[in-house]
Amino acid sequence: MWPLTKDKPKHLLPVAGRPMLDFILAKLEPLAAVDHIYISTNAAFERHFRQYLDTVGFKNVSLFIEDSHREEEKLGSVGALDNLVRKCGVNDELLVFGGDNIFSFDTEDFVKFFRQKKANIVALFDLKSTEKARFYGVVKIDPNDRVVDFQEKPAEPKSTLVSTACYAFSRDGVGNLHRYLEEGNEPDKMGHYIEWLYRNDGVYGYVFEGFWFDIGSFESYHEAERHFSQSQ
Repeated sequence: MWPLTKDKPKHLLPVAGRPMLDFILAKLEPLAAVDHIYISTNAAFERHFRQYLDTVGFKNVSLFIEDSHREEEKLGSVGALDNLVRKCGVNDELLVFGGDNIFSFDTEDFVKFFRQKKANIVALFDLKSTEKARFYGVVKIDPNDRVVDFQEKPAEPKSTLVSTACYAFSRDGVGNLHRYLEEGNEPDKMGHYIEWLYRNDGVYGYVFEGFWFDIGSFESYHEAERHFSQSQ
């Protein structure tokens, strides 16, 4: 996304006139199940996020700042989440949403599914293309929606169902973050944690239809822009 992200974090880039992060916060803030929302970022973009929160009306939202300014100092997504959990004293169930995801599913329904399964949940989207699936975490689920196979960016995907950056973690799922890291596992990508978690704790897949934009390239960014501009 360079040079758009030279002076602004990707999550605050505009999509149809709204900062990307607006789309997620608008879905999370009204949830009765949510006590507090943390926006986790690094020190390099702290000022941008503070200015953003000063201009929007979202409540019960605060910043959690990872003390890193350069790429080589970053903890990685799993490491950063574990850092937040330990420093903020989080010992409850936890919803985690990647800030560069825009999705169509109802978050109330997502939480309802989480309550029904009483286990860790990952939102899944069918790309209907094995070629596209190669760039994501590819998932297989059984008839009860339990994850039975997970491959991170496989050369030959076994399905077209992929993991999105939308999760609900049980208390055990939250606690297992530190165990996963202590075992020396990859701290950078949440997909590796899900791959470990489905074998050690259990994960279920919440399959949704509609749309999902994983904004990691100019192509996906422009697709999201066209979609929301046309729907206005």
